[in-house]
Amino acid sequence: MLIRSPKDWELSESAVTAEQIYRLRNRRDFLKTLGVGLAGAALAPRGLLGATAGFPSQENPAYPASALKPTAYDFITSYNNYYEFGTDKSEPKDQAKGFKTDPWTLELAGLVNQPAKFDVNDLVKKLGGLEQRVYRHRCVEAWSMVVPWDGFPLAKLVALADPKPEAKFLKFSTFFDTKNVVGQREAILDWPYVEGLRLDEATNELAFIATGIYGKPIPNQNGAPLRLVTPWKYGFKGIKAIVKIEFTAKAPRNTWNVMAPQEYGFYANVNPNVDHPRWSQASERIIGAGFLGGRQATLMFNGYEKQVAALYKGLDLARNY
Repeated sequence: MLIRSPKDWELSESAVTAEQIYRLRNRRDFLKTLGVGLAGAALAPRGLLGATAGFPSQENPAYPASALKPTAYDFITSYNNYYEFGTDKSEPKDQAKGFKTDPWTLELAGLVNQPAKFDVNDLVKKLGGLEQRVYRHRCVEAWSMVVPWDGFPLAKLVALADPKPEAKFLKFSTFFDTKNVVGQREAILDWPYVEGLRLDEATNELAFIATGIYGKPIPNQNGAPLRLVTPWKYGFKGIKAIVKIEFTAKAPRNTWNVMAPQEYGFYANVNPNVDHPRWSQASERIIGAGFLGGRQATLMFNGYEKQVAALYKGLDLARNY
């Protein structure tokens, strides 16, 4: 039996409040060590929401709300990492209010037989509407939620693009708008935000593009109108407000991997046995559980080992974190 000894920097869970855990572990502390910050500013109103086609969605019986207890809507929509709109969890809800997400165009490009540009609402209709899936969500900062996402399988989008044989990866890019988005005026990260998946990850049954939460169009602060959801990976993989998906032969450099490669790997698979260099990943704080809600043990692949473990057979998950 492997007995895990606490690191000397780990606080006992009984010795700190949830807010103190968050303050110790969030990425803003990391950014401060690099001497960067974000000047807050309100956006001028420009419109709200995003894709509205496809609602109401149909619950996918394989991922029902009855299997997991969803986090309250108010917590999901007010506790967000979205550095384009602020580095505190509460800032995106206010700072993203005026960001215009309708109309919105998604481009499919690169090594595909069917390159195209789609209006989001037209795309949803073309793909046959929306479904709802309730997934666990685990942040690399060691907190978690359960989210009822509305959207469509990423595999449908991949099939629409019809990748060429040499396509092995997908590169996702978000918008770049320094005029209206305060965070992108600052050198917090390399903008625009970029993420990537292997093609076999993208076509896994769990990979999902969200356009809604709780049966409603996804709010701006949660990534409207198109957000990547890969529930077996840490949340930073979930790129928001996607404008382009490019199919490539080589792995793209995802944004946090460029920023701090020793801390944020390309795969970002949830793994309680591989700690972040600055904190443990063995357990997680449950958002919305209250002051005494405590923590729970983190599951391998965030509880989706059955669906995804075969993707990484033979891969050293400590080295390829």
